Amino acid sequence: MNLIDKRFAELKERGETAMIPFLTIGDPTIEASLELILEMERAGADLIELGVPYSDPLADGPVIQRSSERALLRKITIFDVIDVARQARSRGSKLPFILFTYYNPVLQIGLERIFKTMQENEISGIIIPDLPLEEDSETRAIAESYGVHLIPLVAPTSNERVKRIAAGARGFVYCVSSLGVTGERAEFFGGIEDFLSTVREAANVPIVVGFGISNREQVERFEKLCDGVVVGSAIVRTIESALHHFQEDAAHPEGLQQIGGFVGQLKGR
Repeated sequence: MNLIDKRFAELKERGETAMIPFLTIGDPTIEASLELILEMERAGADLIELGVPYSDPLADGPVIQRSSERALLRKITIFDVIDVARQARSRGSKLPFILFTYYNPVLQIGLERIFKTMQENEISGIIIPDLPLEEDSETRAIAESYGVHLIPLVAPTSNERVKRIAAGARGFVYCVSSLGVTGERAEFFGGIEDFLSTVREAANVPIVVGFGISNREQVERFEKLCDGVVVGSAIVRTIESALHHFQEDAAHPEGLQQIGGFVGQLKGR
């Protein structure tokens, strides 16, 4: 069984909602990213999105753009990100890992090669925000042949496509809570409850909400409406504010505690 499916089944049994942090791998360093994954797992993360740094991140707001720029200065590649997952496993991590990347790096490497490498390194899912439903059939088929879920994004503006996207989803459906790019928000799309209800009715897998969620109060609001919550920009911003705590070879305890404490707070611990 894919680890994503297993984790959501376990959470459902316990009556819990998944806390899914997003992390730009290589920001501030590969070594720090590895330690942060392990710290977030200890703090209560249920799955983790491993962000691949990209020079033209169309779906990402300024906070994640800056983190990508910092990682790209270190020449972090998609293979470096996958290797961090391998290292985390060797250090005892049990979390399902989800690769978050744009299509160009996947296409350049080749579909067979990238999904084979993901399978070998126990990465359970992939999110490709610039790969639309109408063009994803080949990628989806190859991903599934290697036991990797291609996880779709669905937005309030998807309109009549919502049901088609949700109905064919694997792993979970990533529901975009706000219009525009990622980033912390005080307000969300006005019809968010109806939107999530529509996705829920169409999907045969869990539904997860992300984009703009940044504090425990917002997490609590969405816990009532979905099976998981992604927090990205707020975590990346917290890392950015703690850069002085990180060294070349590892992360200072103060930096790790700051990020772990924030994830624990989001989880409600």
